[in-house]
Amino acid sequence: MILKETVSEIVEAYIADTDYYLVDTKVGTNNHITVEVDHFDGVSLDFCIELTRAIEQKLNRDVEDYELEVSSAGLTSPFKVLKQYEKNIGNEVEVMTKDGKKLVGILQGFDLEKIILQQEKQVKPEGAKRKITVTEDTEILFQNIKTTKYIIRFK
Repeated sequence: MILKETVSEIVEAYIADTDYYLVDTKVGTNNHITVEVDHFDGVSLDFCIELTRAIEQKLNRDVEDYELEVSSAGLTSPFKVLKQYEKNIGNEVEVMTKDGKKLVGILQGFDLEKIILQQEKQVKPEGAKRKITVTEDTEILFQNIKTTKYIIRFK
Protein backbone atom coordinates (compact mmCIF):
# COMPACT_ATOMS: atom_id res chain seq x y z
CA MET A 1 0.00 0.00 0.00
CA ILE A 2 1.21 3.50 -0.85
CA LEU A 3 1.67 5.63 2.25
CA LYS A 4 0.09 9.06 2.70
CA GLU A 5 3.41 10.38 4.00
CA THR A 6 5.18 9.26 0.81
CA VAL A 7 2.71 11.14 -1.40
CA SER A 8 2.83 14.22 0.85
CA GLU A 9 6.65 14.28 0.66
CA ILE A 10 6.53 14.08 -3.15
CA VAL A 11 4.04 16.97 -3.33
CA GLU A 12 5.90 19.10 -0.77
CA ALA A 13 9.16 18.63 -2.68
CA TYR A 14 7.50 19.63 -5.97
CA ILE A 15 5.86 22.78 -4.60
CA ALA A 16 8.75 23.77 -2.29
CA ASP A 17 9.91 26.78 -4.31
CA THR A 18 6.43 27.97 -5.29
CA ASP A 19 3.55 29.81 -3.63
CA TYR A 20 1.41 26.67 -3.76
CA TYR A 21 0.66 24.80 -0.56
CA LEU A 22 -0.60 21.34 0.29
CA VAL A 23 -4.06 21.28 1.83
CA ASP A 24 -4.67 17.54 2.17
CA THR A 25 -3.50 14.14 1.04
CA LYS A 26 -5.56 10.98 1.35
CA VAL A 27 -4.77 7.41 0.41
CA GLY A 28 -7.88 5.27 0.51
CA THR A 29 -8.65 1.67 -0.15
CA ASN A 30 -7.24 0.22 -3.35
CA ASN A 31 -4.61 3.00 -3.38
CA HIS A 32 -7.05 5.74 -4.35
CA ILE A 33 -4.87 8.84 -3.85
CA THR A 34 -6.42 12.30 -3.50
CA VAL A 35 -4.23 15.41 -3.33
CA GLU A 36 -5.60 18.91 -2.68
CA VAL A 37 -3.42 21.97 -3.24
CA ASP A 38 -4.13 25.68 -3.14
CA HIS A 39 -2.59 29.04 -4.02
CA PHE A 40 -3.51 32.61 -3.08
CA ASP A 41 -4.39 33.31 -6.73
CA GLY A 42 -6.16 30.00 -7.36
CA VAL A 43 -5.01 26.75 -8.94
CA SER A 44 -5.00 26.21 -12.70
CA LEU A 45 -5.82 22.99 -14.47
CA ASP A 46 -2.34 23.09 -16.02
CA PHE A 47 -0.72 23.09 -12.59
CA CYS A 48 -2.86 20.11 -11.52
CA ILE A 49 -1.70 18.24 -14.63
CA GLU A 50 1.96 19.11 -13.94
CA LEU A 51 1.67 17.96 -10.33
CA THR A 52 -0.06 14.75 -11.39
CA ARG A 53 2.82 13.96 -13.75
CA ALA A 54 5.40 14.76 -11.07
CA ILE A 55 3.71 12.38 -8.62
CA GLU A 56 3.35 9.66 -11.25
CA GLN A 57 7.09 9.88 -12.02
CA LYS A 58 7.90 9.12 -8.37
CA LEU A 59 5.43 6.24 -7.93
CA ASN A 60 5.89 2.90 -9.67
CA ARG A 61 2.72 1.39 -11.15
CA ASP A 62 4.52 -1.90 -11.69
CA VAL A 63 5.01 -2.27 -7.94
CA GLU A 64 1.61 -0.99 -6.84
CA ASP A 65 -1.34 0.09 -8.95
CA TYR A 66 -3.07 3.30 -7.87
CA GLU A 67 -5.65 5.87 -8.88
CA LEU A 68 -4.54 9.50 -8.59
CA GLU A 69 -6.69 12.61 -8.32
CA VAL A 70 -5.08 16.06 -7.99
CA SER A 71 -7.30 19.11 -7.48
CA SER A 72 -7.55 22.48 -5.87
CA ALA A 73 -9.19 22.81 -2.47
CA GLY A 74 -12.92 23.26 -3.01
CA LEU A 75 -14.33 26.75 -2.49
CA THR A 76 -17.01 25.49 -0.14
CA SER A 77 -14.91 22.83 1.58
CA PRO A 78 -13.98 23.34 5.23
CA PHE A 79 -10.57 24.88 5.89
CA LYS A 80 -7.93 22.28 6.73
CA VAL A 81 -4.68 24.28 7.05
CA LEU A 82 -3.73 27.70 8.43
CA LYS A 83 -2.78 29.02 4.97
CA GLN A 84 -6.48 28.81 4.04
CA TYR A 85 -7.26 31.21 6.89
CA GLU A 86 -4.50 33.51 5.66
CA LYS A 87 -5.88 33.36 2.09
CA ASN A 88 -9.36 34.30 3.30
CA ILE A 89 -8.58 37.29 5.52
CA GLY A 90 -11.10 39.97 4.56
CA ASN A 91 -13.58 37.42 3.21
CA GLU A 92 -16.89 36.33 4.67
CA VAL A 93 -16.72 32.93 6.38
CA GLU A 94 -19.01 30.64 8.31
CA VAL A 95 -17.67 29.13 11.52
CA MET A 96 -19.39 26.16 13.13
CA THR A 97 -18.31 25.75 16.74
CA LYS A 98 -18.05 22.43 18.53
CA ASP A 99 -21.01 23.41 20.71
CA GLY A 100 -23.22 23.85 17.62
CA LYS A 101 -23.19 27.63 17.17
CA LYS A 102 -23.03 28.97 13.62
CA LEU A 103 -21.21 32.30 13.32
CA VAL A 104 -20.96 34.32 10.10
CA GLY A 105 -18.66 37.28 9.62
CA ILE A 106 -15.57 38.73 8.00
CA LEU A 107 -12.34 36.95 8.88
CA GLN A 108 -10.15 39.73 10.28
CA GLY A 109 -7.11 37.71 11.29
CA PHE A 110 -5.76 34.68 13.09
CA ASP A 111 -2.80 33.37 15.03
CA LEU A 112 -1.85 29.88 16.14
CA GLU A 113 -4.55 29.83 18.84
CA LYS A 114 -7.56 31.74 17.51
CA ILE A 115 -9.32 33.59 14.73
CA ILE A 116 -10.88 37.04 14.84
CA LEU A 117 -14.29 37.27 13.22
CA GLN A 118 -15.96 40.65 12.59
CA GLN A 119 -19.73 40.33 12.95
CA GLU A 120 -22.62 42.73 12.46
CA LYS A 121 -25.30 42.53 15.12
CA GLN A 122 -28.64 44.25 15.61
CA VAL A 123 -28.96 45.87 19.05
CA LYS A 124 -31.56 48.16 20.52
CA PRO A 125 -29.97 50.94 22.56
CA GLU A 126 -31.72 51.79 25.80
CA GLY A 127 -34.49 54.31 25.14
CA ALA A 128 -34.31 53.90 21.35
CA LYS A 129 -37.28 52.89 19.20
CA ARG A 130 -35.32 50.99 16.57
CA LYS A 131 -32.46 48.56 16.53
CA ILE A 132 -29.16 49.68 15.09
CA THR A 133 -26.40 47.68 13.47
CA VAL A 134 -23.13 47.47 15.35
CA THR A 135 -19.91 45.77 14.33
CA GLU A 136 -17.89 43.82 16.85
CA ASP A 137 -14.90 41.50 16.73
CA THR A 138 -15.25 38.02 18.20
CA GLU A 139 -12.27 35.84 19.06
CA ILE A 140 -12.79 32.11 18.57
CA LEU A 141 -10.21 29.59 19.75
CA PHE A 142 -9.23 26.93 17.21
CA GLN A 143 -9.92 24.28 19.84
CA ASN A 144 -13.59 25.38 19.80
CA ILE A 145 -13.96 25.37 16.00
CA LYS A 146 -15.53 22.39 14.28
CA THR A 147 -15.41 23.82 10.73
CA THR A 148 -14.73 27.07 8.91
CA LYS A 149 -15.90 27.63 5.34
CA TYR A 150 -15.69 30.44 2.80
CA ILE A 151 -19.12 31.88 1.96
CA ILE A 152 -19.98 32.58 -1.67
CA ARG A 153 -22.52 35.37 -2.15
CA PHE A 154 -24.18 36.21 -5.44
CA LYS A 155 -25.38 39.80 -5.46
